[in-house]
Amino acid sequence: MQRVLEPEVMDTWEEAVDYDAMDFVEVNTAFAQRAIELGPLAAKVLDAGTGTARIPVLLCQMNPQWRVWGVDLAQNMLQIGYQHVEQTGLQNQIVLELIDAKQLPYETGHFEMVISNSLVHHLPNPLPFFQELKRVLQPNGAILIRDLIRPPDRATMNRLVESIGTQYNEHQKKLFRDSLQAALTLDEVNQLISQAGLQGVGVYQSSDRHWTAERGWILDCLQK
Repeated sequence: MQRVLEPEVMDTWEEAVDYDAMDFVEVNTAFAQRAIELGPLAAKVLDAGTGTARIPVLLCQMNPQWRVWGVDLAQNMLQIGYQHVEQTGLQNQIVLELIDAKQLPYETGHFEMVISNSLVHHLPNPLPFFQELKRVLQPNGAILIRDLIRPPDRATMNRLVESIGTQYNEHQKKLFRDSLQAALTLDEVNQLISQAGLQGVGVYQSSDRHWTAERGWILDCLQK
C-alpha cells in the first residue's frame, strides 16, 4: 500500500480534544517504562512531537531526576499539555515549547536522550528530523522512537481500524486510518536512520501496528 500523507500539524481544538481522549494509557505507560530502561538515571530528555504531554508526565512521575523538553507544532495540543503538567505539579521538570522538531534551537549534544511517539508519520520528509535528532543528542545518547507501521494492504488496515472497537467515535477512527496510511514501513525507517548517520539503533516491529527504533545509553557507553 502506497503512503498517503496526512497534515503535518493536527491543530484544531476538536482534533486535540479527540486525540487526548483516546485511551493510550497502556501503550504510553509501556513506552515510558522502556524509555526509563534505556536512558541514564539522570537526564535531559527531548520529547519530539509531545502532543498533549501525556508521556512527559509519565516519565517525570517515574523518574524525578529527569527533565523533559516537549516540543510540538500544534498549539492546541500543547494547550492541553500545559493543563496536564499543571494538574500533576510537574512544572519544574517539564518544559513545553512550540517548536518544529525538524529545526531545533538547542545546542549540539544538549540531550542525553531523545524520544518520540507517533510523530514520524506526520512528516512528509522525516529525514531532517532524524538528522536533528542526531545533532542535539550526545554521542552516547539514548533513543526511543515509536510510530505506526504502514499495513501492506487496505484489508489489513481496515481490520486494524475495526479492532479498536466501539470505544472510539467515527472521527477518532478516521484519525487512526489516516495515520496508518501515512505511516512508514520497516525498510523505510531503516533507510532513514542509515541516511541520518545514526549508529547502533535497533529497528523492529513492536506490535501489530507499531515499529520501534531504540538505542540504550548504558550499552553505548560499554561499547566505547
